[in-house]
Amino acid sequence: MNGHLGTIGRDLGRMLEALAGLMFVSLVVPVVWSEYYVIPPMVVSGLIPLTLGWWLSTRYADAADPGKLHGMTIAASGWFLVALFGALPFVLVAWTVHLDPGLLNAPDLTGRAASTLAAFRNPLNAFFESMSGFTGTGLTMTDDESSLPHVLQWWRSFIEWVGGVGVIVLTTAILARPGSGSLTLYESEARSEKIHPGIVSTVRTIWWIFLLFTFVSILLLWLAGMPMWDAINHAMTGLATGGFSITDNSIATYDSVAIDFALLPVMVLGSIAFPIHYLILQGDLRNFYEDLQTRWVFIYFTAGALGLTAILYSNQVYTPASMTVAGITLTGNSAALLQAFRYGAFQFVSAASCTGFQTAGSLGTAWSAQAQLVVAFGMVVGAAAGSTVGGIKLIRALTLTKGTMFRIRDVFYPPSAIRTFSLNGRNLSETERSKEFEEAAIITFLWFAFLALGAFVLLLVLPMGGPDGFTLENVLFEVASAQGNVGLSSGITGPSMPTPAKVMFLFNMWIGRLEIIPVLVLLRGVFTRFGGYQ
Repeated sequence: MNGHLGTIGRDLGRMLEALAGLMFVSLVVPVVWSEYYVIPPMVVSGLIPLTLGWWLSTRYADAADPGKLHGMTIAASGWFLVALFGALPFVLVAWTVHLDPGLLNAPDLTGRAASTLAAFRNPLNAFFESMSGFTGTGLTMTDDESSLPHVLQWWRSFIEWVGGVGVIVLTTAILARPGSGSLTLYESEARSEKIHPGIVSTVRTIWWIFLLFTFVSILLLWLAGMPMWDAINHAMTGLATGGFSITDNSIATYDSVAIDFALLPVMVLGSIAFPIHYLILQGDLRNFYEDLQTRWVFIYFTAGALGLTAILYSNQVYTPASMTVAGITLTGNSAALLQAFRYGAFQFVSAASCTGFQTAGSLGTAWSAQAQLVVAFGMVVGAAAGSTVGGIKLIRALTLTKGTMFRIRDVFYPPSAIRTFSLNGRNLSETERSKEFEEAAIITFLWFAFLALGAFVLLLVLPMGGPDGFTLENVLFEVASAQGNVGLSSGITGPSMPTPAKVMFLFNMWIGRLEIIPVLVLLRGVFTRFGGYQ
């Protein structure tokens, strides 16, 4: 193995060691809930990546620091491997319950509980669940999440919580390796802005902020009426904008206006960049409106929520006879408007923040094509870069819009005119402007290209039309949800989904989390056997 693969192997080993640590920490859950039968499969699940990770990191401990191409390769392959080995708890727990000889006292499941866990005996379903969790997507192979063992409910929430910040960010925080190598890996995970000059101090500050907001979110949901175990899990997946739930019908299970509106600020917190959170916590509140992305998060969320509310209200999707809020009973059009706002605001924020919580049931059957496409638009764009969200990101959408207008207006100026291009308070030179515009254009083009590829595959393998088939808007909605790492579903995703569709969604979720380029670099390296990395 040459030096390039040694560099890659060492850092992949460290990521696998970090993954094993997450599994061993999760052993607290079965002890608390007295689910001792899941302890052996969880221990085995942790020992496998720990052994491989220790071997790789030890054998290649003296490898050189990664360069930019190495960093992208490590990020893409690391996320793939972490999702692959992260599937082990699902597979091994499911098979333990199925094959238990009586020594472990595993429960004898029936009905939906049995079918839900049985789905994970298929390694592809387990891999799908793990990839969906780590990438913060939230699409699921489960039929009834509430029937899962508590350790799998926790594992689904935990991997979304970790994946929201980033596996490499976690590894860097734990290993505390200073130098350009850690910076390269940090940037390869679709991050660029630093809070402090040092990368280790930056990632540790990110985690402190994330922990603080997690505890605040748990308290908020608990005060809104959610049971503590539910509040812990939903706070983790809501803040990480992941969307996994421990209930059968996501947030709609609670049918609570208070819980719906308590989750809105949690999802918004996850949509704002960590450096801005740090500045605001330091007392610099001007960033709420002076930072370009943060300002547009609120503008975009508000406009989308009101637009979706108008569509739902005009289509008379919700027509309650009456509705009581804060002791006030509304009837007729007032009740219908408030109900439309309740569901419209929640679902658009859930989509644009790439969270994926649902309160409105199956969007693929209850909502019109226009409403589905508005939600799909929110999933495609996403929120702020540097946060936990997926999608194209607001800064790229703003860069493309402003850059296009700048170039159109340039036609009306004489060649001698000196013009400046300002973006988020920065006056960019011509070279900087071209670089920013080019990057935004490339990512956006690739995003839509792979969106089209995913839709094409689904159109080939899914039943289309008729009472039991899907529509084109259903397909576009689901692919946008997978690639945007959102998790809202039009009813397509499930254990009965055709295998080619599952594989396509695995790829969509993977490239969506890493913003495509690192995955393409990895694939090029695989096809050329890493020969072009010198």
